[in-house]
Amino acid sequence: MTRLAGHQGLPLLRFAAAAIRAGTRLVYPPQCLSCGTLTDQDFALCGPCWRDMPFISGACCQFCGLPVRTAGPEMQAHLSCEDCHSAPPPWHSGRAAMLYSGTGRRLVLALKHGDRLDLARPMGRWLARAATPLLLPETLILAVPMHRWRLLRRPYNQAALLARALAAATGHPCCPDALIRPRYTAPLEGQSRAARFARLSGSILASRRGAELIRGRPVLIVDDVMTSGATLSAASLACYAAGAERVSVLPLARVAKET
Repeated sequence: MTRLAGHQGLPLLRFAAAAIRAGTRLVYPPQCLSCGTLTDQDFALCGPCWRDMPFISGACCQFCGLPVRTAGPEMQAHLSCEDCHSAPPPWHSGRAAMLYSGTGRRLVLALKHGDRLDLARPMGRWLARAATPLLLPETLILAVPMHRWRLLRRPYNQAALLARALAAATGHPCCPDALIRPRYTAPLEGQSRAARFARLSGSILASRRGAELIRGRPVLIVDDVMTSGATLSAASLACYAAGAERVSVLPLARVAKET
């Protein structure tokens, strides 16, 4: 019992340490979120790092946000990438704030594994810009859930942090624990697209309280990274099963195929 209690206390200690580091950053002069260069304001990027950020702008897939070529802006509402065209996802629409590469990838990993809680606030603003075509007046913001075993090893769910930051930036209601993961699934790294979908099928459900909030209204599901879309598909199906009127998805970063 002593060993178990000590193990469960580790995430709390990591969270406290991360919170202290985030608070300490507020005491010192503003620095670039990426390289540490002094900046004019808190929670900002310097000029060079901003230019290096792989933000998605212009024509993109209406389902996953991946940049696509188009003959003109009037076609934006009907665009889809190759994967979404061949296998349409279960959600209604989607966007992404950036590509999962370069400086963007480093910042995502810093939030996910480096206890950089200070990144959630600016990332919420980046998400808010990408979310503009997805948000309706009654939209409820949700987060992709983590299984409790993973929360024993990590002090927070980065998707929940991003969902709260997006809600703060947009003024929309947020329920980051509306979806749950009752079944543990092994990490998906290195798995094929088909294997990812098979492994995650039925792995996400709406909690009792979450189902009450979701029923009859549009929802927007936030995650940190989208690769194949298997996780967001499982979350979307859980929302529709709970009676959601419309489901949209918003990963912070979208993995692009290597060409």
